[in-house]
Parts: sequence; structure tokens; C-alpha cells
Amino acid sequence: MDEKIRWGILGTGKIARIMAAALGESQDGELAAVGSRDAGRAEAFAVEFGVPRSSGSYEGVIDEEDVDLLYVATHHPSHREWAVRAADAGRHVLCEKPIAVTHAGAELIVDAAGRNDVFLLEAFAYRCHPQTQRLVELLRAGAIGEVRLIDAVFGYDAGPEPTNYLMDRELAGGSILDVGCYTTSMAHLIAAAATGQAVAPTIDVVGAGNIGPSGVDLSTAATLTFEGGLVARVACSIQANLDSSVRIYGSEGRITVPSPWLPGRIGTDARIVVERWGVDPEVIAIPLEADVYTVEVDAVNTFVRKGERSPSAMTWDESLANMRTLDRWRASIGLRYRDDEI
Repeated sequence: MDEKIRWGILGTGKIARIMAAALGESQDGELAAVGSRDAGRAEAFAVEFGVPRSSGSYEGVIDEEDVDLLYVATHHPSHREWAVRAADAGRHVLCEKPIAVTHAGAELIVDAAGRNDVFLLEAFAYRCHPQTQRLVELLRAGAIGEVRLIDAVFGYDAGPEPTNYLMDRELAGGSILDVGCYTTSMAHLIAAAATGQAVAPTIDVVGAGNIGPSGVDLSTAATLTFEGGLVARVACSIQANLDSSVRIYGSEGRITVPSPWLPGRIGTDARIVVERWGVDPEVIAIPLEADVYTVEVDAVNTFVRKGERSPSAMTWDESLANMRTLDRWRASIGLRYRDDEI
């Protein structure tokens, strides 16, 4: 095997720690550097995960010559700045979801990746998982006939702690950008698979939601309309433990994905249930060979080695279409952030 893909991580929060652990399990990637605005946090992170170099700035990691790819794990509003700066430095980029706060911000990141001829992927781990690939195959094969309606839900109780970044409007907190982005990205994926399109843009987005005292959405739902009359109902929450699943209804049956977002984690398995009308349900088990985040890491390494730029797991056009839908969802409930003014 060639030398491992050398990763740098910008940020030391929860998701950065999860990805550092995943890199430790990876067969084809290694964590070479970590950066934080707090040098002490970066050093402690480096000691815990055996990272050779740490920096008290994000620039310090971007400037490391022996880093091939940068994982942007900062808060939502700074994704745009650091993903663009990473691309401008000629580094490949895995950017934590949502790729930006707004569609306009996402366009700047995509433009930077294209301008500098580097790989860029929005970090929805489920998009790299075999369970999602199998779902797409079933839909393309017409397993439940014509797809007519999608239900996609993701919600959990983040707790009332006011210092939680999810409750901070300045950090673009709230449920839509934290977990609602999963539901819309899945709806886009299913709509594209069902209609044979590369990207299926939404025609209409109508939402309703509860905006809390701190100015972020706590529980929110929306109806998305796609070409051909396909409808998706999406819901998300950071104050309620929802049935975080996906159901797809077609002319000849229904498909249920009990654990679509993080299969194999938190006591879940990877399986797809296909129910054709009048026939006993078929349960398709997906073998779990590695943690979902390790699968994502190795998928990214493979994309980079193959020279892909806008990867098949989630192309740049798909990320842009999803961000446009998220903008419209937030607008429909009157939720605006600082980035909306840019």
C-alpha cells in the first residue's frame, strides 16, 4: 500500500474526537496534526490521540507541509472561512456538516475547491455507508414501484444547558442545521434515485417550527416538494428524542430504514426493511465491518487516491441543492443568522 493519507483536524470538539478515534482504526489514513484556538486544548488532544503535532491556531495546521487533507470540525459559522483557506492552501477538504450556514457560503467553499483542484466532501458519514448504497440500489431497481412520499426524521434531547453551542444563535445553533440537514440530504438523495436524476432540487419548501428564547429552532418540520409530485416530510429536534428513521412509500410497497444516520452506533444495527404490498416483509441486513465514521474516513481516503474532486458519495451539486433547501426551510419559519446578511 502507498503511504497513508495524512490528515489534519481543525477543532477539538466532540466530532473532532470521534473522527480522531476513527482515524486510529483506519487502514489508509493517519492523523498528523491538530489545531485549536487554545494551544492547551490542542496539545491535550494530541497527547490523547497520539498526534505528532499540535498547534494553537488553525493556520498552523493548514501550513503543515506533511498534511494532505484537512478536516474542518469547527463551529458552523467558521466552516466557510477555514474550508476556503484549506482549499487555497492546496489541501483536500472534508468539511463537517452543514458545509456552511447558507447556500451562498457553500458556493464560496465549492468555488475554492474547484479553483484549487482539490477534493471536497461534506461530512455526512451515512452517505459513505453500505446501508445507504443498498437503499439507493433498491430504489433504482423499483423495489417499491413509483416513490410517492418520504418521511425522514432525526431528533434528540440536547438538554437545557444554555452554554451548549446548539442553543447559541451566534454559532448558528438549532435543530435544522444540526440534524435537519440530514433529513433534507436524505430526501434529496431518495428523490434523485427515484427519478434517475443526478441531483433533485426542491420545488417548494414549507416549514413550521418552535424558535426558543435564545433565537434558535428547537423542534421543526417541513414539507418538501420535488419534480413529478414527490413529497417529503422532514422533522428534526434538539429537545425531543424522535423516532430517528426514514420511511419511503411507493406504489407497490414501503421501505423502512430504522437507523439511517449512524448505523451500528448507540445500540443500533444496519438493516433495511422492504415491505411489498401483500408479501411478507424482507429484512436486508447490512454487515458492519467497521464503525460508520471509520467507513467514512476510509471512503474519503479512497476518493482522494482515485483523484476524485466532487465525490460520488455526495457531489458538490448535491451539497449546494441541500443548502438551498435549508435556507428556504429556515426562511419559512423566520429563522435568520448573521451569515444571511453576507
